[in-house]
Formats: sequence, C-alpha cells, structure tokens
Amino acid sequence: MTVEPIRDKAQIRTLYNHLNQSHPKYAMIFKFGINTGLRISDIITLKVSDIYGSKKQFKDYLVLTEQKTGKLKKIKLNDTLRKALNIYIHKQNLELMDYLFPSQKGGYIGRIQTYRVLKHSALTLGIENFGTHSLRKTWGYWTYKLSQYNIGLVMDIFNHSSQSVTLRYIGINQDQRDQLYDIVQL
Repeated sequence: MTVEPIRDKAQIRTLYNHLNQSHPKYAMIFKFGINTGLRISDIITLKVSDIYGSKKQFKDYLVLTEQKTGKLKKIKLNDTLRKALNIYIHKQNLELMDYLFPSQKGGYIGRIQTYRVLKHSALTLGIENFGTHSLRKTWGYWTYKLSQYNIGLVMDIFNHSSQSVTLRYIGINQDQRDQLYDIVQL
C-alpha cells in the first residue's frame, strides 16, 4: 500500500481535532509534520531548545541535520504552528532541555508508536492510505497547490532529483490520472 497525502482540508482539521481530544502529543506531531514537511524521524527527536531560545521565545529558524540524508535543514516555523507549539509546550510543562515529544519510558516517543496512534485515528475517521509519511506528502501536496504549482521549490526542499519524482511522491500524478478517468464516460 502506498501512503497518500491528505487532499481535503476538512479531513486535516478533523484528524487533528480527533487526535487533540485523546492524544495531544500526537496531534502536535501531526501538526508539526503537515506544517514543515519533515520526516517523522526528524520530528520526534526534537527538543524544546531546537525551537525556543533561552528566554522561551521562538528562534528565527529550526535548524537540524536530517537523519536520512545528513543534510542541514533550515525551517521557518509558521504562525499556526508556533501558536499550537506554545500552547502544547505550556500544557505539557516542558523545559528547554526536554524532548518536544517525550516518551513515558524516557527519551523521545518512538516512530512505530507514533505510526500506530496516527494510523488508528486516520482509520477511525475513514482516511485511507495513511501513514506517518502522509504528513510529509500532505505538506508537499499543499505547498505545490498554494505556491501556484511551483514544483521546483517543492522538489528542492524534498531533495528530489526530478520533477516527476516529486509529482508522483505528492500524489499529483494520481490526481491527474483520476481526472482523466472522469473525463471519458462512454
């Protein structure tokens, strides 16, 4: 099964709200992923100090080295994400040196556990073809759409080698195929 982006903003809101009611930590992981396009392995290892300075104010950028590629990534967190992070950090009573998504067992929350919770919530709501990579794909899909189809920008951020790889990755090729099947009705 190939995971897909969430193409419906109402589904994004519904899934976030559903997660936030029962699993605020996972809701924040979800929001972080769909607002940054980071891989889940890079999100769950973040510390509060990665986003906050010493006076608990947001840093200008989140700067990290991607685990998969080893490349340096510099991300400006948007206002929506900053507001949600502020609320989350205060409600969770997190300090600068704490993991943003701490595990009850110590350290940070696991990738597999994150997958289980997000996948279960998506299935509960009838969202198909969903996995943790859907967060990254959703960010790419909406960035492509809202940037007036600037595939070069999305391709660059994802470090893809070609536009066709990026279009397939964010599900645009499937959208276009689906439209073709709708056109021909004999």
